[in-house]
Amino acid sequence: MRTIEQILRTGSNVAVVGLSSNPERTSHHVAEYLQQQGYHIIPVNPVYAGQQILGETVHATLQDAADALAQNGQRIDVVDCFRKSEDIPPIAKEAIAVRAGTLWMQLDIENQKAADLARAAGLDVVMNHCMLIEHRKLDAGAA
Repeated sequence: MRTIEQILRTGSNVAVVGLSSNPERTSHHVAEYLQQQGYHIIPVNPVYAGQQILGETVHATLQDAADALAQNGQRIDVVDCFRKSEDIPPIAKEAIAVRAGTLWMQLDIENQKAADLARAAGLDVVMNHCMLIEHRKLDAGAA
């Protein structure tokens, strides 16, 4: 299993599940930060499907996002989850189906069943950590 540092250094395509168009929401703030750091943000939220958030087209499902990336020979590296803990198992199954590299559950989000499922399929798993906070720690350590 790769470390958080390895995941952040190598994962460039980040599917943000539950990304909100509201700039006041944590998902929007984190995605915007990651985008500013050079990550390619792929919004996934059926409520906004077909619209734009942070200049990127929103996809209804991870499969739709993966299909769009595959047209350019790319894949989802990290599935960053902004959903309730109990909503994670179906997202884990989708992440496995699209062959994502990592299932990342944001702060206060933990689901052991989903984590075990994803790990068994070869995905790296991070629970209860914020990508923005972890990236800032990485930057601080490099300074």
